[in-house]
Amino acid sequence: MSKPFKFKQFTVHQDRCAMKIGTDGVLLGAWVSLEHDPFSILDIGAGTGVIALMLAQRSRAETIEGIEIDADAYEQCATNFEESPWADILFCYHAGLDELVDDIDEKYDLIVSNPPFYSEEMSSGNNARDIARQTISLPFGELLEGVSLLLSKKGVFSTIIPYKEEDSFVDLAKDFGLFPQRICRVKGTPTTEIKRSLLEFGFLNKEPTINELIIEIERHQYTDVYKKLTKDFYLKM
Repeated sequence: MSKPFKFKQFTVHQDRCAMKIGTDGVLLGAWVSLEHDPFSILDIGAGTGVIALMLAQRSRAETIEGIEIDADAYEQCATNFEESPWADILFCYHAGLDELVDDIDEKYDLIVSNPPFYSEEMSSGNNARDIARQTISLPFGELLEGVSLLLSKKGVFSTIIPYKEEDSFVDLAKDFGLFPQRICRVKGTPTTEIKRSLLEFGFLNKEPTINELIIEIERHQYTDVYKKLTKDFYLKM
């Protein structure tokens, strides 16, 4: 049984979710830009709800909605929302992205997604976890098409993907009129290879801001940049 994950201002129960809380989701929740002061936020594939909860803590949004296709994860996400300090603005729907696109008329000022991205068929022996991790459950093209239809004109879409997928993802986004605004490449330590890309997209075609984030100097010795990014959330930062 997975223990609840305690953050400074909220707790996330995750025993019913295939994908547990990991660095990727917390990085994304902390890195997302709120400079445009979004009124409405959507988290696609909300899982435990951790990213939406982080954005509730960080933003002045009036509504933050999550969609989750897995029944167990949806129920857990809804509970985590209800038990948080921001229960009045957080809503979770048991739905796929295609259903939302068909049903929703209004647009979102900020869309976030920590998408499944293991495109290779791979098995961990846990079917729910495998589905949550594989792009077959939400192909990148389908994700980007949905975002392009649901994002407001000056809205922002932020995501985290494997670095090796960055170029193809950016190219694919252009097919839907979405262009990178900020790119942050993430390394575990100064000597390891780049592992993840944090990407921010909008409809404005401009030269993106590109930088790098290193998580640890060595095991459990976090960099100042990473500590500054996550200090409002992790208990021990």
